[in-house]
Amino acid sequence: MADTVESVMESKPEGKQPKSVRVVLLALMIAMMLAMLDNMIVGTAMPTIVGELGGLEHLSWVVTGYTLATAASTPIWGKLGDMFGRKGSFLTSIVIFLIGSALSGMAQNMGELIGFRAVQGLGAGGLMVGVMAIIGDLIPPRERGKYTGMMAGVMALAMIGGPLVGGTITDNWGWRWSFYINLPLGAVALALVTAVLHLPKKRSQARIDYLGVALLTVGITAIVLVTTWGGSEYAWTSARIMELTSIGVVALIGFVWWQTRATEPVVPLHMFRSRNFTLMSVIGFITGFVMFGATLYLPLYQQSVQGASATNSGLLLLPMLGAMLVTSMVAGRVTTNSGRYKIFPIVGGALMIVGLYLLSLMDTGTTRLTSGIYMAVLGLGMGCLMQITMLVAQNSVEMKDMGVASSSTTLFRTLGSSFGVAIMGALFNDRVKHVMAERAGALGKGVTEKSAALDAKHLKMLPAPVRDAYQYAVSAGTHSAFLLGAGIAVLVLAAAVFVKEVPLKGAMPSAKSDEDAAPVQVVEAV
Repeated sequence: MADTVESVMESKPEGKQPKSVRVVLLALMIAMMLAMLDNMIVGTAMPTIVGELGGLEHLSWVVTGYTLATAASTPIWGKLGDMFGRKGSFLTSIVIFLIGSALSGMAQNMGELIGFRAVQGLGAGGLMVGVMAIIGDLIPPRERGKYTGMMAGVMALAMIGGPLVGGTITDNWGWRWSFYINLPLGAVALALVTAVLHLPKKRSQARIDYLGVALLTVGITAIVLVTTWGGSEYAWTSARIMELTSIGVVALIGFVWWQTRATEPVVPLHMFRSRNFTLMSVIGFITGFVMFGATLYLPLYQQSVQGASATNSGLLLLPMLGAMLVTSMVAGRVTTNSGRYKIFPIVGGALMIVGLYLLSLMDTGTTRLTSGIYMAVLGLGMGCLMQITMLVAQNSVEMKDMGVASSSTTLFRTLGSSFGVAIMGALFNDRVKHVMAERAGALGKGVTEKSAALDAKHLKMLPAPVRDAYQYAVSAGTHSAFLLGAGIAVLVLAAAVFVKEVPLKGAMPSAKSDEDAAPVQVVEAV
């Protein structure tokens, strides 16, 4: 094994990454799959879990505990990677995730499962950040576009395969294997990263900003709880929601104030002096808002109005996810070849607006082919945005801030998804209740309260007038939710117009300068 660290770009022709890098990328994709697939698989197993462990009243905390821990730990993992080394922090996050997975599979009651899911979430927060930051270290921005298709492919595979895999595992092996399945995959990623990834070792003399960590954790926790509980567990105007909102706002304001004074801030505010980084944070937030709202309410519409089964409703998302995958690959390739990227956020924002507006036009008579075309338009828009936002954000900061830049961008997308699910959900539920009360009276109110169980099978058991009223109400609810999404997506287009096309680091693919090669002088020759 060579003792020197070689420049990947100088030792290999353009577009020909050495085997060691390809192996590392495989391990990173597996880790990314773990982080994204987990909730999809577990969601399918939840009815079986509740049937065995009980605790239906605490069901939402199985997801909320995981989400809170992931969101709160995301920026911290990024900072730890910058301070003490990317490889060590990434391996630690994998180990914590696997420990949480094993403990969750052994849980004997709902309280234990919620606690162990929180442990799992702590590790998951470092998985996504670690993947993005290590790719940022290995591949210069000019070459990085080629790998966005891989990440988009993993995302599409997780969204489609998650419910299918979860259902199959639960039916044949039991719900505990929904967690145990992470162990062999995680072990492979752990072994590959340990053996092949060789990054420069770091040891910072700076102290961890404990006060900043505490303020950020409290602020994020409070805001995520507001978006999770608001309109479901508690009314939006209830004292509990007002208290959490106040705590979240005060903590985040205190965090921003402290970051201007901390010696080694968790989130260096100087990054936001970069116009592109700030704009990418806004675009990432809105993309998360729209994407997770769409993937939540499209299957509901397909099952309730179009009569699809739970399994088929996941497959019916293929037009959106396939279009997103293809566009992401094309955008990455064009960015690599030309070095130009501003066009993609602009086109992506415009297509997202059009796609969401078309989806808002769906009613009880919309065919699956028509809705598939509408979803494909939305997928084309999201494909232009999903990975380009991370690429531009990383290109806007110095190498020493690569981890915290990746974690901040990921955090904004996570918070956007929480807000999207909460706000679009509140609008959807309010519209469904209102329409059902208008069309079906008291009986409609009773049906709405049990709507979570109204899939295609149960709908057939309802009297025809009530069934028609419910299907109309769901289509009206999706109309309102997607129309809101289209309005919010206008901000993506507005932000994209102001993006400044700064040359991607790595200049021309054939460049040999030390400056261009530096971002990738991190892989030891194998």
